[in-house]
Amino acid sequence: MAQNGDELEEEFPLGDGTAETSAEVVCPYCSESVEISVDPGGGSFQQYVEDCEVCCNPWQVSVRFIDGIPTVDVLPLDE
Repeated sequence: MAQNGDELEEEFPLGDGTAETSAEVVCPYCSESVEISVDPGGGSFQQYVEDCEVCCNPWQVSVRFIDGIPTVDVLPLDE
C-alpha cells in the first residue's frame, strides 16, 4: 500500500493526492457563469481553446493547479 501512496506523492507533491475536476468561470463575451471541466492529469499548467456553452464564442482557457486546486482564466480568443 505504501507504494501507491508514493506514486500519488510524485503526482501531487504539495497536495493530498486529490484535485478538483471542475471550475466556475464567467464568459468574457456574454457574462454568463459557466461550469467547465478541468483535467488535473494534463499537468500543472494548461492552455487550450474551448467554446462557451451559452453563446458558443471561443475562449482562450488557462488553467493552473496548485495543491490540486485549479485557478482558471478565460479570455476572448481574439485578444
